[in-house]
Amino acid sequence: MKLDAVTDGVLSKIDDLGFKQEGAFNLRYNGQPLCHGDTEHIKIRRKEDKQGIDVYISREAQGEQVHIPVVVSASGITDVVYNDFYVEEGANVTIVAGCGIHNDGCNDSRHDGIHAFHVGKNANVTYAEKHYGEGSGTGERILNPVTQIFLEEGAVFTLDTAQIGGVDSTVRKTEVSMEADAKLFVMEKLMTHDNQTAVSDMTVEMNGAGSSAQIVSRSVAKGHSVQTFHPIAIGNALCHAHVQCDSIIMDKAQISSIPEINARDIDAQIIHEAAIGRINNEQILKLRTFGMTEEEAEAVIIEDFLA
Repeated sequence: MKLDAVTDGVLSKIDDLGFKQEGAFNLRYNGQPLCHGDTEHIKIRRKEDKQGIDVYISREAQGEQVHIPVVVSASGITDVVYNDFYVEEGANVTIVAGCGIHNDGCNDSRHDGIHAFHVGKNANVTYAEKHYGEGSGTGERILNPVTQIFLEEGAVFTLDTAQIGGVDSTVRKTEVSMEADAKLFVMEKLMTHDNQTAVSDMTVEMNGAGSSAQIVSRSVAKGHSVQTFHPIAIGNALCHAHVQCDSIIMDKAQISSIPEINARDIDAQIIHEAAIGRINNEQILKLRTFGMTEEEAEAVIIEDFLA
């Protein structure tokens, strides 16, 4: 299916691995499924009772990818979709999601994606989700993702999320439940500017012995934007967790970082760190000796920080 230039442009922003209409994929466009494909080991089925898809990933899937982007280009749309992923024991798969909103109108455009991952024993899942907004209209670009992750014994889940600009409002909710020896790796990256707002609430429950979580959040707030981070790590058994929130604040922005740890077992070991600060002037001066302007130096520092 031939896509228009706006859709192609948005897809290039939200899918780093490159969206193609081949393999396992599902493209949602302006609140409706547009096209999809299966592979021998990955089947995508449309839900019958509500908007969304069920993705079935067999144990034979080793090193395969699933691409499920969403593009909203019509002003005034509110799209709510429910996607469930069923990953069998021992599978190894990369799931590339993300939503891009192009809004040239005066009405708000919004997408709420509720994703649930049911990950079998010893399976390994990487989930990459990127959010992006653009357009010349006065209507807002709103994204409110919900991510629910259920990890069976020995499962490994890598959650790589990024909001790269143009999103006026976002409320992200992440809930994780982990059984014995399960491992979670989270990298959250966020950029806000102007009057944008962003809230990230994350709750990770380590229920099984030997489970572990590493949660890293990095953000940059510019203009009059407001950010709030509230990650919670709960240890219900012998477990290890490290929560780290680092932010760069600029202009008149506001950032609240509220890492919370809760040990409910004598063998739970949980650490949290949080740091908020401005760009180091010495870094700016050093880069300016190479002929950069102050704005160019700031851009390099921010890009490196969010890499």
